Amino acid sequence: MTVLILAQEADAPTDAVVAELTRRGVEVFRADTSWFPRQLVLDAELVDGRWTGTLSTDHRTVDLHDIRSVWYRDPSAFVFPPDLTEVERAYAHREARLGFGGVLAALPDVLWVNHPNRAADAMYKPLQLTTAAACGLYVVPTLVTNSPTAVRRFAAALPGGVVHKSFGPNTVTEGGAVKVAYTRRFQPADLVDLRGVRSTALQAQAWVDKAVEARVVVLGERMFTIVITANSTAAHEDWRADFDALTYELVDTPPEVEAGVRAYMRTLGLAYAALDFGIERDTGRFVFYESNSAGQYGWLESQTGAPITAALADLLTGVPS
Repeated sequence: MTVLILAQEADAPTDAVVAELTRRGVEVFRADTSWFPRQLVLDAELVDGRWTGTLSTDHRTVDLHDIRSVWYRDPSAFVFPPDLTEVERAYAHREARLGFGGVLAALPDVLWVNHPNRAADAMYKPLQLTTAAACGLYVVPTLVTNSPTAVRRFAAALPGGVVHKSFGPNTVTEGGAVKVAYTRRFQPADLVDLRGVRSTALQAQAWVDKAVEARVVVLGERMFTIVITANSTAAHEDWRADFDALTYELVDTPPEVEAGVRAYMRTLGLAYAALDFGIERDTGRFVFYESNSAGQYGWLESQTGAPITAALADLLTGVPS
């Protein structure tokens, strides 16, 4: 049986998992969806109600019947011939998504980590918050709005402070430069002129008076909780703003958090996720922030020794936890 890995070409965690699977003697077919249709060829025929055929590149071929599991690790978008018009490109993208993606999604008895449809649903942070709450995880007051009046009302009701967070990836490229939108606390001056709020949907949340934060990495039945301690002002507000100021510790997951996380994963149909929490200073309570079904873990593994790569290889090959 073969593990199909769909990932970007330059990705160190993927390289590590491929090396681990190869060391175990497991067949691996790795590709990026950006290779389709020019470098990646699908030849699939419906026979007796099942898709048969192959997925191939110039160097490798895998029989669709031999695919045991698929690791869908945030691959790149399809890339089409440059001579297509904008309209043709949009049509080609739709057909590739529904045809190429549809055949893979229809393969029977295949473990997805994660299925693209489940991962797409799980991207919606409002859904994440309601799901987390329903599963027993603690969430803080949150506002979604495009109304400046609503933002002022929300902030006035929370004397402990309010933060602004992006709904999606927090990076944009403008003028050839990458810009990052970190989580940021509203200052009194920010509430004076909120005209920009009318431009799109905004997410505001109550500030969590946290001692430390944690990322919980879930791989099937395995769970690794890494406490992240911020040692600078910028990192305390958003630890992604100052990685040099962080220290890490692998700890046991509190039973009530583990139970809530497992319920969350079942509810959203996920096999893998990285969930972020703040840990309150006074109570030690874990406060759910968000989850990422393609969240990064490589640097946490190297910092703590958590055997995440091995656990992912176990999951993809069906080794019992």
